[in-house]
Amino acid sequence: MRNGLVMASAALVLIGLRTDPALAADEPVALVEDVIGAPDGIDPMDYLAMGRVLHFKAKEGVIISYLGSCVRERIIGGRATIGTQESAVAGGTVQRDKVPCDGGRLRLSTEQAAKSGVVVFRAPPRSPQSNAEQIERTLYGLSPLVDIHGGGKLVIERLDQPNERLELDLPAARLVRGAFYDFDKAGLSLVAGATYRASANDRSVVFKVDPFAQPGQAPLAGRLLRF
Repeated sequence: MRNGLVMASAALVLIGLRTDPALAADEPVALVEDVIGAPDGIDPMDYLAMGRVLHFKAKEGVIISYLGSCVRERIIGGRATIGTQESAVAGGTVQRDKVPCDGGRLRLSTEQAAKSGVVVFRAPPRSPQSNAEQIERTLYGLSPLVDIHGGGKLVIERLDQPNERLELDLPAARLVRGAFYDFDKAGLSLVAGATYRASANDRSVVFKVDPFAQPGQAPLAGRLLRF
């Protein structure tokens, strides 16, 4: 009977983590928005891979955005194990909210994740019958958080309105942790409902800003932009 209970408990843990065959163990699935207190080994803007275990003292914690499931968690105390869609929390408390994000279109590059801990958004395949720009992402914040790892020249062109173009030279020293440029902190915003192309370092992505996108520091999963 005891062995049966142990096996059942193990099964529940596995269900909670919900491994995804499309994900490798070292691929990031979540992004740290903020930390509470001073937990060891974790900082804002850290990408988190499935299976990573975080330990918190009392009153310490973290705010995490899951990039695929659009789940935002506030975890205080205890131990948190990163899953594919949400965390398994033991000995602490967790509050979860579902936030607007384009997680269904997010795919991760195992090779890049292993080398630099970054996330890549792969575009859906283009239709050969259409020459029109295909929207690859939707942002739910007016001020994107752009991951331009290592810096470079960022160009934002509006596609549905001619002659609207923004060019920014972004050396790594100007970026948060050498990777992130926050439009909100720079006092910049885009137009709700508009369509844009962002280009940097010989890569580009076409995205649309949701008509009901929120200004300011909207949840990161909904305004994170990578190429």
